[in-house]
Amino acid sequence: MYDDHYGLSGRPFQLTPDPRFWFDTATHRKAMAYLGYGLSQGEGFIVITGDVGAGKTTLVGHLMATVDRDRLHVIKIVSTQIEAEDLLRMVAGGLDLETAGMAKSQLLTAIERGLHAMARSGRRTLLIVDEAQALPISALEELRMLSNFQAGGHALLQIFLLGQPEFRERLHGSDRLEQLRQRVIAMHHLDPMGPEEVEPYMLHRLSVVGWQGRPRFTPDAFQALYRGSDGVPRRLNQLAGRVLLFGAIEQLDTIDARVVAAVIADIAGDSPVPKPAAYAEPAPMPISSAAAHYEPRPIRAVRDEPQHAGEDALTARIAALEARVEEQDAALRRVLTLLVDWVEGEQRPDLASVRAVSR
Repeated sequence: MYDDHYGLSGRPFQLTPDPRFWFDTATHRKAMAYLGYGLSQGEGFIVITGDVGAGKTTLVGHLMATVDRDRLHVIKIVSTQIEAEDLLRMVAGGLDLETAGMAKSQLLTAIERGLHAMARSGRRTLLIVDEAQALPISALEELRMLSNFQAGGHALLQIFLLGQPEFRERLHGSDRLEQLRQRVIAMHHLDPMGPEEVEPYMLHRLSVVGWQGRPRFTPDAFQALYRGSDGVPRRLNQLAGRVLLFGAIEQLDTIDARVVAAVIADIAGDSPVPKPAAYAEPAPMPISSAAAHYEPRPIRAVRDEPQHAGEDALTARIAALEARVEEQDAALRRVLTLLVDWVEGEQRPDLASVRAVSR
């Protein structure tokens, strides 16, 4: 909808990774340097971690768009708590091997032969495992074993592991992964982009789809977009897409911080998630002085009755007190109703009515 309204050839902030929209933030540039170094070494493990939405999948997509696929055979696996033997079968599938009915020892032999065959064809093999934090230690150990396969002193398989921050902690905290740690030749954590990177990031993505300056973004809009997303690319894309949709619906040609704040409020209302810290809850609506100073009249004290007073008299006094409490509660509700009507209707309260119900 908004792409047609603003004359764009596509959606610049779609959540599906697209190599066309690759943008070199400082942290992604560093990650690409580590990946390039790892590919030049041709062995061991490269570990890239990042929070959800940090751009790990986009990073891999960009890498795949830059490598020579005639010289590099890539096997990509998205881990969903895959057990060790299932992981081996997925690697074998990536080598186009038929492994039905094979025992684990036969499976390993078949994978080694497949890697040798790939090397003889002049292609190296790269295994990319996404969501590595979901792998059990047994599966990680199998990956380490695969990294031992060699031919003529050269590794047959190189492995990239992508995961969320807990994978990095797990890798450093488990004694059982010591041998794998020793094979890690490079590691990098993807940080969110900085405040100064939001504007060039957005303008780049907009330019890819033919943006001609409409809508115009004010400087404070970029600041608000950063605060609303914390610089996390996926969250920024989601927010920016909603902002453009809002702008198209409202026929806006300029996007400023107020527009972004309105969209953030809409998103916060869509799901029970806390608002970003930068957008605190609004201050309470001021109420009229009459309502502010309204105090229920105190309940008359009950004088001590002689111990010989009858139960009927005591029961009557309790009933009178309960009636008085109900009366004051009803009066307070009427005052609040008048105030709510005033706030929702944006009209001044009827002070005479407030005083009347408070007596």
